[in-house]
Amino acid sequence: MQSDRSTGIIARWIFIGIGMLVIQVLLGGITRLTGSGLSITEWAPIMGTMPPMNERDWQAAFVEYQQIAQYKYLNQHFTLGDFKFIFFWEWFHRLWARLIGVVFLIPFIYFLVKGYFKKWMILPLIILFLLGAMQGFVGWIMVKSGLNENDLYVNHIRLAAHFISAMILIAYAVIFALKLTVQSTSYVAKPSLRSGAIAIIFVIIIQLMYGAFMAGLKAASAAASWPDINGMYLPPNLFAGDISQALVHDKIVIHFIHRNLAYLLALFIFIYWWKANKIKGSSLFSRYNNAAALLVLLQIILGISTVLTANKIVAGVFGKFEWSALLHQLNGMLLLLNFVALAYISGRAKQHI
Repeated sequence: MQSDRSTGIIARWIFIGIGMLVIQVLLGGITRLTGSGLSITEWAPIMGTMPPMNERDWQAAFVEYQQIAQYKYLNQHFTLGDFKFIFFWEWFHRLWARLIGVVFLIPFIYFLVKGYFKKWMILPLIILFLLGAMQGFVGWIMVKSGLNENDLYVNHIRLAAHFISAMILIAYAVIFALKLTVQSTSYVAKPSLRSGAIAIIFVIIIQLMYGAFMAGLKAASAAASWPDINGMYLPPNLFAGDISQALVHDKIVIHFIHRNLAYLLALFIFIYWWKANKIKGSSLFSRYNNAAALLVLLQIILGISTVLTANKIVAGVFGKFEWSALLHQLNGMLLLLNFVALAYISGRAKQHI
């Protein structure tokens, strides 16, 4: 009985952490959409917890920001008040990351002392801590890519790496939480469904990566039309020049890939849903399977909304485009995690608890 109680406590702790991690990614999205990501020009994991506390410190931070290209060529009109606004979102994004570390570390020590953990739990938890630490390091590398006199924003490839590494961290935490909570009767031992879910996860990750490319390159406004791409279907420069460069740097080519991957992904998911819907015996699996169909449909609607509102961006205003983009990011994350759960549940049950 004590074992069941301690396992339930650990499960709730992990789910709280997952929720905080999802919020952290959304805060990253807000930071990007408000142009706040380069406002803090140093990485101080401990001392950076507190924002500037007086006018002199604020002026010093503003002077540091004035040395980079984003201020010189994009935000030269900024007042100290404007700077404080963008500083807040980057600072809060970093503060929330530190809070996540505290929420994971202190209960971990307490549960370890109280003997709540089973032996098999220790290694996954250590891996979670390492993935979290790596995520912070990757985030700083991303920010540093924009702290110079040439680039207006962070490098979009590093932005994608930061986002995908965050999703790997959250997905790993979800698998661990499922191990703690899924009953043996909820599993569906269907290797074909598991393989299909894993294949779809792979496509979703590529799609999320291209979504990050879109965000990092501010590419949505380059083709704010649908279903065509500025009156065309095939980009005229798709096969011109260096295709490898176009695939990761050309805004219109990235548009083309991101949109068509969405259609392909929707087709795959609805085929998976149709086949998996024939499987009976696990209500948990059925709920995740039905959620997959709803999430992919909503994701396409949000994607179209994001594109069509991209030419309505107003500087300093969090409007229709920003809300669409943020919800599009959230829904994409939920779609990935939903298929992580489907892949896990469609495997054979393993008795850990």
